[in-house]
Amino acid sequence: MNPIRKLLIPMIAAGAALFVLLNLGFWQLDRLAWKERLIAQVEEGITKEPVAAPVPSQWKEISAADDYRRVRVRGRFLEGAAFYYVALTKPTGDYGGPGVFAYAPFRTEEGWTVLLNRGFLPQDLPEDRRGRALVPPEGEIEVTGLLRLSEKPNWTTPEPDLGKNLWFARDTEAMGAALGLDANELAPYSIDLDADFTPPGGLPEAGETIVRFKNDHLGYALTWFGLAATLIGVFLTYAASVLWPRKH
Repeated sequence: MNPIRKLLIPMIAAGAALFVLLNLGFWQLDRLAWKERLIAQVEEGITKEPVAAPVPSQWKEISAADDYRRVRVRGRFLEGAAFYYVALTKPTGDYGGPGVFAYAPFRTEEGWTVLLNRGFLPQDLPEDRRGRALVPPEGEIEVTGLLRLSEKPNWTTPEPDLGKNLWFARDTEAMGAALGLDANELAPYSIDLDADFTPPGGLPEAGETIVRFKNDHLGYALTWFGLAATLIGVFLTYAASVLWPRKH
């Protein structure tokens, strides 16, 4: 068989595979640029002066760009609390390790509700001190903090412990339902309170937002480009063996 004809089908297959691998690599580079812009936006946003928290008429317009935005809201705390399990490895305050973020419902002066992350409670905290820490401030107050979008659990997330109102994902919609809040009046986000709102007793320890972004896009891009380079090398080796076979 003519060597060129013998190479035709492998060359088409290799070309198609190379096209896919290169496109995956360039897509990951695009994702890398997007992630770096998002990180820069967050780092800038958490230092800005707070703006008014989005009201119900704005909820449909909320996007990932709003995550970690500093906001303010005025109202009063309602009864009840829900908890989100965390392992605080780099606390800014005095407490860290395994524990929970304590979320409390907050009725705004406009009449809608939002869950406020009042801060961190260590796992081994004595019950009496935990009980005192969970008593919210009385009366109408204005609070500031970081807007955090609600998140949905995936297949790896443990089921919530509804007996303890304990969640393993920041699913504020489900937390609100467990607390008996009207879903139509509940904001699709929560607010992590600034450190200034830590009570005199030190707990819950506010200002412990975990700012963390997974950014593996460069590694993925290099992997795809590496596979593309390997494919080219394998095909050229095969082509050389067809065009210039060794004589025995």
